[in-house]
Order: sequence, then structure tokens, then C-alpha cells
Amino acid sequence: MSEAPTLVAFLGGLSGSPLEEMVAAARRAATLDNLERALSTGAFASAILVADSQEGLADLPAAVVVDVDAGAFQFGRRLAWVIDRFGLEKPVYFSGGSLPLLSAQEFVGIAQELERGDGLVITNNFYSADLVAFSPGEALKKITLPDSDNPLARLLAEQAGLSPRPLPRSVSSQFDIDSPSDLAILTLVGGAGPRLQRLLDCWRLDVALYRRALAYFTDPTAQVLVAGRTGSQVWQYLERETACRVRFFAEERGMQAEGRLQGSQARSLLGFYLTEVGVERFFATLAELADAAFLDTRVLLAHLGIEASRADRFLSDAGQHEAIEEPFLRQFTQAAQHVPIPVVLGGHSLVSGGLMALVEYAWQEHDRRLGP
Repeated sequence: MSEAPTLVAFLGGLSGSPLEEMVAAARRAATLDNLERALSTGAFASAILVADSQEGLADLPAAVVVDVDAGAFQFGRRLAWVIDRFGLEKPVYFSGGSLPLLSAQEFVGIAQELERGDGLVITNNFYSADLVAFSPGEALKKITLPDSDNPLARLLAEQAGLSPRPLPRSVSSQFDIDSPSDLAILTLVGGAGPRLQRLLDCWRLDVALYRRALAYFTDPTAQVLVAGRTGSQVWQYLERETACRVRFFAEERGMQAEGRLQGSQARSLLGFYLTEVGVERFFATLAELADAAFLDTRVLLAHLGIEASRADRFLSDAGQHEAIEEPFLRQFTQAAQHVPIPVVLGGHSLVSGGLMALVEYAWQEHDRRLGP
């Protein structure tokens, strides 16, 4: 019998402002929760946590090997080094903070699929991956080593010839901790592991904006607008699982994985409109089109060529416009807060797994109000 798969989690690269530190702490907690949950199944031979420091790792699950390197980081080379050093035949890689809602049984399913034979790459998102399980491990030697994990699954399929096996699109396979908006959603919907849940209980994030938007998903007379790096699977989910009508703008999916952030290559229909009419009219139009809106602001910023810092992006997601240094993003965030409809700002996860989580929770609240 071949050796069971090995978990490989990468953690680090996020620090600075209070909100960045908050997201970093959440990612650490979620990563440790995931490792413990997966190892408890007995489906994995071991686990390796690749980190840039020992900070926050005191509550490490048993049997996890920590590999710390605070030096210069390039994702592909670091992963290749780990696979070679530990002789991994069937690595199951996931990024820190990704998939915090993935169940133990789903981890088992990934391990079982990988053990059926070589030549496979399993991923939660073929074009922008957070989890990539593949066999054989040496397939990594056949590809151009990427700077980030986003294109890893695609490169293993296209350059190493592995057969792709995408995970079913669900809340658990698509939800990621990318920004404060994702933490607000987790605070509202629940389901976090014990370490992460303790942090959420302590932070008590304001979720009033998200609660305002919930009822529209279950209202046949309502309209909800979604814009950003989202795809047909999310649209199908919304068409199938919501009672409302949906205005859907899928733009620049995979822009980070394919390098379109550089050189102002990203283009957005909403971005062109925003440029033409200005911030105030932009949000007035959204209020005419929908009862609630969910915006992936990274697409608009990329279209406009605005390189807002991560600290500013996180402040925008949290609605703290007063502290934002970048002038346009400060104006944009402030305007979003004064629209008569709830406008939720965030990143990729907001308009994918986050949106799906909110829809599920909306129906739970709807049914609870109706009673038995």
C-alpha cells in the first residue's frame, strides 16, 4: 500500500496595521484548526506547517512539523524545497486561512481520491487555487514554479500533464479568509473551528450591515447586485438558492493568477462607468438597480490603476473610511456607507464562498422566523 498523503500548510506574509494583524491571527487559528481536524481522521501520514516565524504557534496540534524560514520567499521554490526535503509523494497543500469551513469528511475525501493513483491534481479552484493536492510530488519539477499558489493547479495540469479533479463548488470549498469582511461573515454564520471561534467571540465584530442584506436573498420582489471575480458556478448557485433576482457582473476572474494586475491590464465595465460618472452617481445608480450590493473592490481598484495598500483595502472592507490614506478609496468607502441600500465591500471570497455562506444563513434565519 502506498503512503498516505501529507498535509502541507503555508502560513505567513501578513502583518502591519491592526486589521492586518487581526486577519493574520485569524488565518493562524484557522490553519491550526484545519490541521487538527484533518489529522484527527487518520487519513494523512503527517502534516508540515511552513511558516515565516514561530509567532502564534504555541497551540500547535500534535504531530505537526513546523518548518520556519524567515528569508526571501518565492512560493514555488519553497514548496519544491519542502517536497524534496521530506520526500513527499502525495502532498496536500493549502494556504493559511483558506477553507476554514472544510469538514473532516471532506479532507478524507481528498485523501482517498489522491490515493487512488498517480497523475491527479485536486483543487478547490482550478484557476485561483487555495488547496492543491497532487500525485506524484515530483510533478512539481516539470512546471514553471509560480510566485503564488493561485496558478499552481492549472500549471500542474497544463505543464506536468496531471488530470484535474476540481472539488464540488460549495461554501466549504470556496470560503477563504482574505479580509475583514470574511471574518464578519464567519462571525454571523458560525461554523469556525475552536481556535478561530475563540478569536471571533473576543472581537465581537459589527455585522449589522450584513444582517441588513440577508432578508433580500429570500424576498422574491428584491434585487441583489453582485460584482467582481466570481463565476458561473456562483451565479448558478444564486439562481438556484435565492428567491430574489440577481444582477451579476463577473469581471476579471483570475486577474491575480494570470498577472493582469501589472501594467493596468485589468478592465471592468463598472470601472468604466465609475470613471465616467464619479463616485456619488455610481452609488446612486446601484441604489436604483438593487436593494443590496456586494462589490469586489479589488477589480475596480485594478481597473483604475490605484495601488491601495493592503491596510487601506482592509479598512475599506471594514467601513473605516476615516483612517484610509488613499484618497479615492477613502471617498469610495465613505460614499458606500451613505447609500440607502446595504453595500458590502470586500475581496474575492466575498463574492464567492462568502456570498454562498450568507445565502445559506439567510434561509436559516428565514425559516427560524417562520417557526415550526
